[in-house]
Amino acid sequence: MRPFPWREAMQLGFGVMKLSSRDFWGLTPRELAAAFEAISGPRGAPPDRERLNRLMERFPDGR
Repeated sequence: MRPFPWREAMQLGFGVMKLSSRDFWGLTPRELAAAFEAISGPRGAPPDRERLNRLMERFPDGR
């Protein structure tokens, strides 16, 4: 599991949204996620098993 991207979250909150420290740290995780999505667009769904298998065939590891 990747660690939470605090640096990017703070860059968005302070640099892009111009939030005060109080407002930024007062956001809920859901509110912060919504702000990320507003800037970068919605996340796509992860690949299904068939798509993943095709990608693994096309780009094999260690061959």
